[in-house]
Amino acid sequence: MNRLPVAERREQLIEAALAVASRDGIDAATVRAVAAEAGVSLGVVHYCFQDKAELMRAMAHAITGQNASGSLAGLPADARVEQIIDAVLGGLWDGISSHRGSQLLSYELTTSSLRHADLAQVAKEQYEGSWTAAEQALGMIEQAAGVTWSVPRSDLARVVVALVDGYSLAWLVDGDDGAARSGLRSVGGYLATLARPAPTAAPAPDAPHDQGADQAPHPAGTTPAPDA
Repeated sequence: MNRLPVAERREQLIEAALAVASRDGIDAATVRAVAAEAGVSLGVVHYCFQDKAELMRAMAHAITGQNASGSLAGLPADARVEQIIDAVLGGLWDGISSHRGSQLLSYELTTSSLRHADLAQVAKEQYEGSWTAAEQALGMIEQAAGVTWSVPRSDLARVVVALVDGYSLAWLVDGDDGAARSGLRSVGGYLATLARPAPTAAPAPDAPHDQGADQAPHPAGTTPAPDA
């Protein structure tokens, strides 16, 4: 067995765990099965992960990373906010639809962890990661389109995750990619109604003037006339 740095070995074991769980279900992803899939001893798995809960958390983080929105590099500089939102949601859906097994596994991770008190933190961290990723995507839209949102970004992130979750689960059931993409375009249309032009920076105030400097100088040897 090749000796790898711990970080690389962890990545190898996460990939093995995802492969086993995507193929055979979350319950099949035992430490022993993961070790066999990766071609390592049980001791190596226990060295890299404290317990199965830690391994499941790592799997959930990996799936969230797979679903991250893509780059906006291909969009023109003058792209409208609707185009930018569509590109972000389209990139997100491309990540989801190209990893069907992982997407199904993400729901299994959630429900399985909620059924076991010692694993409940896995589901919590899973959704915290999704909300954070959605906030980052909304921030990307803000920067690219020069907009801000009429509702708090953290609240809107939860809405996005809930809607994408719903379309993803329906797609896992019926396999209708066109319907999912059409639905997400409707989500994009809704998001566009919540976008507002970002406020521009206020101009710097004029420097204060010395009142005396604004007054015309008096001719030498004269005194100003008294006020009337």
